[in-house]
Amino acid sequence: MSTNEPRRGVRGFADRWPFRRKLNVLVGVPLAVVAVLLSYLIAGQVDQARDADSAARLVRDSAQVAELVDRVETEHQQAVLLSVRYESADSGSMPIPAAYRKAQATVDAQVETVRETFGDRLPDTEAQALKEINGLSSLRDTVEQGYLPADNIDPAYTNAAKGLIDGLGLDRNPALAATFTGNLLDSLLRADAAHSAFETAVFSARTGDSNALIELINAIGSYELYTQQADRFAKFATEAQADELGGIEHNSSQAVIGQHFAELQIDPGNLQAGSPEKIHRAFTEALDSYPSYREQAEIRLKITSSLIGQIADRADAASSEAAWRAVLLLGLTLFLFAVWITFAVLVRRSVVRPVQALTGAAREVADVAGRELARVADEDTEDDEPIRLREVPVTAKDEIGALADAFNHVQTTASALLERQVVSRRNVAEMFGNVGRRVSNLTTRQLALIDAVERGETDPALLERLYSIDHIAVRLRRNADSLMLLAGIRETVLDSGPLALTNVVRAALGQIEGFQRVRLHAGTEVMVEPDIIGDLTLMVAELVENAVSFSPAGSAVEVTVRSGAEGALVVVADHGLGMSAERLAEENAR
Repeated sequence: MSTNEPRRGVRGFADRWPFRRKLNVLVGVPLAVVAVLLSYLIAGQVDQARDADSAARLVRDSAQVAELVDRVETEHQQAVLLSVRYESADSGSMPIPAAYRKAQATVDAQVETVRETFGDRLPDTEAQALKEINGLSSLRDTVEQGYLPADNIDPAYTNAAKGLIDGLGLDRNPALAATFTGNLLDSLLRADAAHSAFETAVFSARTGDSNALIELINAIGSYELYTQQADRFAKFATEAQADELGGIEHNSSQAVIGQHFAELQIDPGNLQAGSPEKIHRAFTEALDSYPSYREQAEIRLKITSSLIGQIADRADAASSEAAWRAVLLLGLTLFLFAVWITFAVLVRRSVVRPVQALTGAAREVADVAGRELARVADEDTEDDEPIRLREVPVTAKDEIGALADAFNHVQTTASALLERQVVSRRNVAEMFGNVGRRVSNLTTRQLALIDAVERGETDPALLERLYSIDHIAVRLRRNADSLMLLAGIRETVLDSGPLALTNVVRAALGQIEGFQRVRLHAGTEVMVEPDIIGDLTLMVAELVENAVSFSPAGSAVEVTVRSGAEGALVVVADHGLGMSAERLAEENAR
C-alpha cells in the first residue's frame, strides 16, 4: 500500500481528526474518567455523611425507646402487684387498679412519643413492636379482672420489651456498623432491659406469689444476661463509659435490691407463701421496699440516657467528620480540576498556537513562492527588493519549538532559493534579450542588403532566390523578436498611430513562407493600439506559419478577421490533422 493512501480503521479515523480535537480527546477523556471516579468517591463520602447523620438521629431517638422499655417494665411491676393483691385480698374486697392503669397510660403515651420522634424514619420492625405494645390490651383486661400467675404475665411484657430493642436493628444497621455504634447502643439497651427485668423478677419473687420460685429463676437469668451485655458494652465503649454503666450496680437502691436477691437465694423453697395471711405479709414487705426499686429504675434510666447521649455525640462527630471529608474532598477536587483545566488550556495553547503559526507560515511561503514564480514567468518588471518571510516565533523549548526553529531555517533557505531563481531567470532573460537584439540588428542589416540587391537585379531566377533569402531573413528577425519578447523587451514605436487589424494581419503574413497559400477575409475595420501592434503581429505570424507548416501541401489556410461580441476576432483555419481534446487542453494550460 502506498504511504500516501489514507489509513483505514481506528488509526485512519484518528488521522482524519483535526489536531485540536485530538488534543481535546487526549486531555478530555482522562479528565472525564477522573471526574467520574472522583464523583463516585465524593458521592460515597456524601452518602457516608448522610448515613452517619441518619445514624446519629437514630441513636438519639433510641433514648425514647429506652424510656419506653422502662415504662413497660414499670407496667410489668404494677401488673404483678395488682395480681398479688388479688391473691392476698380478703374475700369480697377488690383491689383498685388505679396505679396499674396509670402505668398503662404512661406506656401508651410513650408509644406515641416514639412514633412522633421517629416519624417516617420509623423502621418497620419497630412499628411492629409498637403494635405489639398496643396489643397488650387483652392481657391488661385479664390482670384487672382477677389473679393471674406471674409466669403468665412475665412473657408478654418481657417479649414486648425485647421486641422494642430488636425492632431498632442496631446491630444490623450498616450506617452504625462502621463505627461499632450499633453494637455499642444495642448492648447498652439490652443491658438496661435485662437489669430492669432482673429488678422486676426480684420484686415479684418477694411477694410470696405461687410463682415466686419461677420469678427467682427469671431473676437469675436476667442478671446473667445483664452481665453478658455489660461485658459486650465494655468491648466497644471507652473505659469511662464502662465505669458509668457499672454505676447501675453501685448505688444504695441497687444495694437494697442486691440484698433481697441474696436473701431469696438462701432458702428458695420457702419463697411461696402457704396462706393468704403469709402472702399478705410478704406482699406488704415487698411493697414497703418498692420505692427502692423505683429509685433504682430512675438511676438506671438516667445512666442509660447519659450513655445514649454520649453515643449520639460520637455518632454526630462521625457524621460531621464525614460531612467535612466530603466538603474538603469536593473543594480539593474542584481546586485541582481548576488547576488541571488551566494547565491543560495553557499546554493546549502552547501546542496549538505554534502549529497554527507553522501552518500560516507554510501557507505564506507557498503563496509568496507561487506569486514569485508567476511573476518570474509572466512579468518582466525589475524588482530588486529581496523577499522577506515572517519568522515563526519560537516560544517553547520542546519538540514543537525545535520544529518552529527548523521551519524558520526552511523559510530562509526557500527565500534564498527563490531569490536565486529570480536572479537566474533575470540573467537568462537578459542573455536572451542581448542575443535577440544582436540577431535582430544583424537580420535588419541583412534585409537592407538583400533589398538593395533586389532593386538592382533583373534576372527572374535570381530574384526568386533573393526573395527566398529575404523570407528566411524575415523569419530570423521574427525569431530574434521572440527572444526579445521572452526576455521582456518590448519595442514600441511611440510616434506611430493606431493601425487597422486587417493591416496587422497582412504584416504578419508578410513575415512567413508560404504566404501564397493564405486566404485573407477581412470583415471589420477595428483599429489596434500602437503599443500592442508588434506583439500582435508576431503572434499572428507564428500562428499562421504553424497552420501553413502542419497542413497538407497545396491546401489553403483561411484567415478571417471579423467583429465579435467584445471586440474583434481573428480565426486561423487549416486542414491539418489537429490535436485531441486532451492534448489541446494540456497545451492551453501551458
